[in-house]
Amino acid sequence: MHPSRSRSNTDISLIICTRDRCEKLARCLESLRHIIFERPWELIIVDNGSTDDTAAVIQEFIRSTSIRADHLFEPKPGKSTGLNTVLRVAQGELVAFTDDDCYPAPDFLIRVWSAFTDPSIGYITGRIQLHDPADHRITINESTTSRTFPGRSFVYTGAVHGANMAFRREVLLDIGGFDPLFGPGALLEAAEDLEVASRASAMGWKGQYRPEVVVRHHHERNASDAPRLWKSYDIGRGAYHVKLLLSGHEFLWFARSVYHLRWRCRFTRTTVLWELVGGAKYAYLYVTQTLRGWLGQS
Repeated sequence: MHPSRSRSNTDISLIICTRDRCEKLARCLESLRHIIFERPWELIIVDNGSTDDTAAVIQEFIRSTSIRADHLFEPKPGKSTGLNTVLRVAQGELVAFTDDDCYPAPDFLIRVWSAFTDPSIGYITGRIQLHDPADHRITINESTTSRTFPGRSFVYTGAVHGANMAFRREVLLDIGGFDPLFGPGALLEAAEDLEVASRASAMGWKGQYRPEVVVRHHHERNASDAPRLWKSYDIGRGAYHVKLLLSGHEFLWFARSVYHLRWRCRFTRTTVLWELVGGAKYAYLYVTQTLRGWLGQS
């Protein structure tokens, strides 16, 4: 931790969750040396149970940088579990997230801070550019058109991207953080970003897509990786939509998700199948947990 600054005076916490990708993480951390932000901020890296040299990479970075940085270890798998571990110690008024294979622009934190000047904004998401033109064009969003998601509105698929998003910390604490069932390494390996934004919207917080908040994604994926990725995204989305109905009691939002399915099918023909699988998974978990609760009370 930087010795000249106290945690109580922190405007932004920048969070990275990583596991067994030390080479990618090293490149990501190197890009953070170019961040320009004159207000106090902190970097927190959570090692989500890695078995490679991730810890050594993090410690070497902390020793060699003036950035106020902390290293946490969360042995329980799942990106959402790791992010919740960070939320218990993060002190920033705002909490920004990126992935360990992304490079934030030098003005990333300046742009994030500026986006929250409107007190009604609870969360934002930003532009994700492709770093290497040879990489497959997946999991990016290069739109230059701003969008606003009103409070109490349905958060549709593709609206929010976990590789570039930020929340008011009070919002994340009020909604209970991330759902550990969602996200890489969890039972439902996607949609953790969409699901958490949806709960913020349900509480009345407004969201925005801010194209001036930029990260470059260096995912090193090719076309052969796409089917596996789309499958995991479809399963996660299907579970998210059923959660809207069962846990959130948002029938109209669930109906809109079904209506939008016709557009999602344009990407892969198996979308309907895998979304049904994801929905069935979540329904099973919800029913079994509900029954356990009833049996425990009887």
